[in-house]
Amino acid sequence: MAHAIATAPTAYFHLTDRLNRFPQGAPPSPLLFRILALLFSEREAALVAQLPIRPFTAAQAARLWKLPLAETRRTLEQLAARALLLDLTRDDRTTYVLPPPMAGFFEFSLMRVRQDLDQALLSELFYQYLNVEEDFVRELFLAGRTRPGRVLVHEPALPAGDEALQVLDYERASEVIRAAAHRAVSLCYCRHKMAHLGRACAAPPEICLTFNGTAASLARHGHARLVDVKEGLDLLAQAHAAGLVQFAENVQRQVSFLCNCCGCCCEALVAARRFGVLQPLQTTPFLPVVDAARCTGCGRCVDACPVAAMALVRAVDPQRPRARTARLDADRCLGCGLCVRACPAPALRLTARGRRRLTPVDTVHRLVLMAVERGRLQHLIFDNQAHRSHRAMAAVLGAVLRLPPVQRALAAEQLQSRYVAALLERWAGR
Repeated sequence: MAHAIATAPTAYFHLTDRLNRFPQGAPPSPLLFRILALLFSEREAALVAQLPIRPFTAAQAARLWKLPLAETRRTLEQLAARALLLDLTRDDRTTYVLPPPMAGFFEFSLMRVRQDLDQALLSELFYQYLNVEEDFVRELFLAGRTRPGRVLVHEPALPAGDEALQVLDYERASEVIRAAAHRAVSLCYCRHKMAHLGRACAAPPEICLTFNGTAASLARHGHARLVDVKEGLDLLAQAHAAGLVQFAENVQRQVSFLCNCCGCCCEALVAARRFGVLQPLQTTPFLPVVDAARCTGCGRCVDACPVAAMALVRAVDPQRPRARTARLDADRCLGCGLCVRACPAPALRLTARGRRRLTPVDTVHRLVLMAVERGRLQHLIFDNQAHRSHRAMAAVLGAVLRLPPVQRALAAEQLQSRYVAALLERWAGR
């Protein structure tokens, strides 16, 4: 493997380094370099490796690339047309951003059928990199405490009127759909990938949603189709009927994606099964409770659970020696509520899990939290790696943030920077 990495073209090394300055990175691997080589030419990889993390204009990219503005615009538009960049338009001003691999340009490459890309080969490479090798999935789902995605409650499982549960608007997929400025539907990346491998399930394929600026950009280039609120809610109803889990960006406002996930194909739920009690996904604030007196041991809740958190065990009833009853593994449970709706008795109901975990307010809040936890905050602050001063300050801040608390305080005093001192104080309080 080391030899294969060492012989990869330099442009893909630089692009990998750029991806790993973002809070959600992509560990180097021969498989990753093959994926990048399918998606980017060497010239494109070399150019994209120079782009800042934060949104930028064509004029800023032209200065970084030292290219004429017209040529820069053409290159940016070509990358956006292939969903490798997002072009975000507001008030007649266009900015561009390189999304992370996931949720980002990995998924975008399979969100529609394309003839300009070997999607069968790409699917096999994705499967090996994400489903067989563990480095990427561990980096994505297990590094730090702030998760990139969160599970939403299965709304049909909620008690009528919600008298027993406090369900906030951002915890409802229906409210996410209603609140979006733009919404678009596309092929489910996970099921499309598995279809190329001959392993797709029967769940609806064209059902995953993007929102707001992401939706507008993807729809503009034909990677998704814009829908109104009514069609968005109809798609959600289809997902409910198919027993799919709603999995969204882990933010309260301006959610960028809502996947409708199955337990067999979707990587987030596969990770939840694989890593179980480590809770790679942010769960809902709810848990199902089993009423043993009502449970008939039919096993429908077991079949409905996408992460094997529900099991049948002996009921230990002297009057019914062969009786079985449902038992929940709360450490593995997503709190989605699919089991509640599947129970015919009914012997299951949702209850509050306990204190709610922090849900970041927006994408910027989430990225800062993830960067702090993963030791990458310096890359968000000193973003332009083309500037020697930015590279130097990023290296200094990165080293300072890795120091023990006492040494951090001494370093802050020596740096004589009110900004860095405040930053270190906030870091210590997290």
